[in-house]
Amino acid sequence: MEDANEPMRRRIEKDIAMFNGNLAKVPKDGKYAKVVELSKMYASDADSYLKKGDLYTAFSCISYAHGLLDAVIQLG
Repeated sequence: MEDANEPMRRRIEKDIAMFNGNLAKVPKDGKYAKVVELSKMYASDADSYLKKGDLYTAFSCISYAHGLLDAVIQLG
């Protein structure tokens, strides 16, 4: 029997992987380097919370990381 949290855990893992893949889309000029660094910190926090089993905080962190990174990609 599957753990009730397993679908959410898989979704967060997928989002973390997607975030890491999207890093390749960041403009190389470094104009938004601080924002990119902050997004990486949120993604790292998401991974840490995921490992602790705090899925709600992990999902919030990776969502925020995606938002920051998306803004950089769109503005770059």
